[in-house]
Order: sequence, then C-alpha cells, then structure tokens
Amino acid sequence: MPKLDICFSPELLPLYDLRGQVAVIVDILRASSTIVTALGEGISHVFPVASLEECAAYGQQHGCLTAAERDGIPAAGFDLGNSPFGFLDAERPVRGRALTISTTNGTTALRRSLAAEAVVVGAFLNLGAVADFAKRQGRDVLVVCAGWKGQFCLEDMVFGGALAERLAGDFDVHSSDATLAALHLWRQGKADLSAYLLQSAHVRRLNSLEASQDFEFCIRLDAYPDVLPIWQEDRLINAKN
Repeated sequence: MPKLDICFSPELLPLYDLRGQVAVIVDILRASSTIVTALGEGISHVFPVASLEECAAYGQQHGCLTAAERDGIPAAGFDLGNSPFGFLDAERPVRGRALTISTTNGTTALRRSLAAEAVVVGAFLNLGAVADFAKRQGRDVLVVCAGWKGQFCLEDMVFGGALAERLAGDFDVHSSDATLAALHLWRQGKADLSAYLLQSAHVRRLNSLEASQDFEFCIRLDAYPDVLPIWQEDRLINAKN
C-alpha cells in the first residue's frame, strides 16, 4: 500500500527522497489556489518561477501575463498579484493566455520539488482532483507545504489532513506522525474551516492587507473539480483538459 507523508516546509525537503513519488505542492494562501483558479478560468499554461527577474523575463519571452507577489503584496511592474480574483475579473480576459507567476513561497516550493516522478498543485479548490490522481498513480505521495518563508503554516498542513482523509483506505496514512498530526488538525477544524483558520498567522497577515475575500475563496472545497495542475517539461498544464 502506498504511503502519504507531509513535509512541513520546503526547508525540510533534503530529508526526503522524492524519486518515484508524487509531490503535491500546496500553498493555500495563495499561490496554489491562484494557479488552480487561473487554469480553471481558461489560462492555457503556467510558468512558475522563483524570482521576480525570471517572471519579467518569461513575460517578455513568451508574451504571457505576469503575476508576482512579495510579502503578500503585489510586486510593482507586473500585470497581476497573487489573488485568485485577478482571474475572475470580466474586464481582464484571460482565456487562452499563458501566465508566468512568482510568489514568496509557493513557486519556490514547486521548483524545489521537481525531482519527484510527478508534481501536481493542490488546493482546497481542487482537493478531489488531487485525491483521484493520487489513487490512479498508486505511488507514495509527499505533500510539500509551502509555509511562510520556511516556517510552518496551519492552512497548508490542514489541507494535508483533508487529503489524507480522502485517501484513507487506499493509502497508509498512519505510518507518519506528520500525516497523523495533519489528520487531527483537519478533523478538529473541518466543521467550520473558516473560523478555525482565522486563528492562523497567515490568515491574520492577509486580513491586515485587506485580502479577507481571498481567504474565504481559497478555502472553498472542490470549487474546481476539473482542474489538476501538473508539471510537464517546463510548465504547469491542466491534466484534465
């Protein structure tokens, strides 16, 4: 039976051997939620990059939309920040466009995880799609929590618990203390996820930036059941297209 494990922070990735595994990159607030939304709203593919310089260069090279954020604030000189609502604006058509994105935590976590057999992006918004993919692959899964500047984030860990609950029975979710902890957190908070996560540092940080609507959007379960961002060559595409 394949195993599900959870890496609290990209800084801990050297402790794991990703070869042959499925890596699920999760940055609930907000990179993974934004990428899922972008593909769900018609973005053709996404180039996730680590630096602002790379993001600007990709935009020029590929003629694509650019999205960038540092410390929760949109970076100057780019088309968009790191809010899913940037892709829900009727005045900015995105369908058929490519996107390059750089964020404080999420895109860096993804770039550090490319040794895995398969790399997908997970969020509450596409939880079911991620679970279904993991079951079809039948490989060990490592949830890579993007965290905040190397530190633990509650909302990413809670996603890991939600995924573990969906995979229980098909995966060993009891051999890792990290997965057990995530399951406990999810079961404690799932009845009222919004109220539970309002305690977290990252949610309080977002709310201080007047981005509370982003928080409420990002914790919607299975809003994009037909979106599974998967790494292919140098980009993320929707595997369900």
